[in-house]
Amino acid sequence: MADPRIKTLKIKTGVVKRLTKEKLMYIKETEQQLERVEQLKKSGSDESNIKKQEEVLRESQMMVPDTQRRLKAAYEDLKSTIADCEELKDSEDFLIAENFLAEAEKEIK
Repeated sequence: MADPRIKTLKIKTGVVKRLTKEKLMYIKETEQQLERVEQLKKSGSDESNIKKQEEVLRESQMMVPDTQRRLKAAYEDLKSTIADCEELKDSEDFLIAENFLAEAEKEIK
């Protein structure tokens, strides 16, 4: 029977992978929204439209630190799980988890 730690490792790896993508998506969305707001201001668009787009921008900006916090927590959780599963280091799931841990580390800093 398969080691139950592998299932835990897969789940925690998936969380880190999803949160890393989510953070990058929110950063990209914030940049795009900022450009949209600037474009609306340059074109002399309706003030209420500009305010609504600025509100959307603020919401996107608020999601980045929240996602960063959740990513950091998931990163630490996966890191400790990997440390507890050292004897599984030859398994494919362990190697995948280590790779996603390294990628997430770049986004945490």
